[in-house]
Amino acid sequence: MKRFILVSTREHDLAAADEVRGVLAAGGLREDQMQVISLARGPLGPIDELDLDNCAGVILGGSPFNASDDPGKKSNLQKRCETDLDALLDVLVAEDFPFLGACYGVGTLGVHQGGIIDRQFGEPVGTSRIRVLDAGRKDPLLAGLPDEFDAFVGHKEAVSVLPAGAVLLADSAACPVQMFRIKSNLYATQFHPELDPAGLAQRIMVYRDAGYFPPHEAQELHDRALASQVDWPELILRNFVDRYGKTDRQAPPEI
Repeated sequence: MKRFILVSTREHDLAAADEVRGVLAAGGLREDQMQVISLARGPLGPIDELDLDNCAGVILGGSPFNASDDPGKKSNLQKRCETDLDALLDVLVAEDFPFLGACYGVGTLGVHQGGIIDRQFGEPVGTSRIRVLDAGRKDPLLAGLPDEFDAFVGHKEAVSVLPAGAVLLADSAACPVQMFRIKSNLYATQFHPELDPAGLAQRIMVYRDAGYFPPHEAQELHDRALASQVDWPELILRNFVDRYGKTDRQAPPEI
């Protein structure tokens, strides 16, 4: 199996390490099957040095950053991360290279492809009922999932207008774009397929002062996360790994 690349923009060590754990566990990957690139620790560097010929796919984790943040208030780190990701997506989209972005990936891929990302459809930290649409039922990354399933969310922004040519795969009552595809092999989910209850509980405490909820609610949200039953979303990551790690790239069925 070729290796996968996980690109992380998280500065907080605990959150970054747990994201790696979650992606490995959900994807059924060993540590030696995934390379982790931390943009918080340094620039991405030349894209050709990533050796994409020996890479099965690129995964972009979540982030404390938002694509719709006021440009004048973005930190230098956020600006550098966005520049690096934009350059990476230039190559990945041109080659229709396997990509799966979780949460932050919706905004990153959405902006890159000309969609509109704003604060209309944010969701509070917790679970959201995801609905698989007709196109999603035909897509290999959603194979084996039920028509509706619960997933962990917590986001200030979302896609309000899909990029031209994007295929909408899933939505929810509160958020009209929960998953979409660009071309045949580039995907983004608004929800977190890598998160389990323990991971969300930890993330709540790490980001308790980041504006996702009033800090005094952190313990209640933490306890609620631990009691959650969320099992299906990880299958999306497993399908991504199985599809691109073990087989040649193929176009999904015609919609």
